[in-house]
Amino acid sequence: MIRVITAAFVKSSPNIGDALAEGVSEVAFLGRSNVGKSSLLNALVNQKQLAKSSSTPGKTQLINFFDVLYEDENKERFQARFVDLPGFGYAKVSKEKKKDWSENLNAFIKERLSIRVFVHLIDARHTNLEIDESVNKYINSILRADQKFLNIYTKADKLNRKEMDIIQKKDKNAILISTLNKRGIEEANQKIFDLLFKA
Repeated sequence: MIRVITAAFVKSSPNIGDALAEGVSEVAFLGRSNVGKSSLLNALVNQKQLAKSSSTPGKTQLINFFDVLYEDENKERFQARFVDLPGFGYAKVSKEKKKDWSENLNAFIKERLSIRVFVHLIDARHTNLEIDESVNKYINSILRADQKFLNIYTKADKLNRKEMDIIQKKDKNAILISTLNKRGIEEANQKIFDLLFKA
């Protein structure tokens, strides 16, 4: 079993040109606004305020970097970086602003060589939204041989057992999590670690 030793915010960047230097293996988190991205990031590193959540969906417009230090069962340590990408789908801004965000995000996703794992967060109550299916298709279309892709379904505490089974039948690699009751957090952390360093 792995655990997170330390986690710290490093920098916010508006685009790839202003991003941190490459080198550390990165996990990029994508998801619709209000899907629970900040809550998951905080739960993975066992902190309450590492990633700040906003009461206004779509307010986060920057790429946020967090350095994370893992330790495995043999006390060996592994340096990783979590990259919190801007949420999509809700922001009330001009078309020109949205176009800029989209271009900056696409450039970062396609050109950032340090990204080893893409984590796509999906609201477990709404699994068939066109915007999420489009993201899945897009990421899989640009995925390099050295990159992995993982779907994590949030807010699983809102589902009953039958509804969870439906998701897991449709997506055999699905990880269902709830940051309220901590369901699936250890499993998600272990899976992310394995994809980063063991795959």
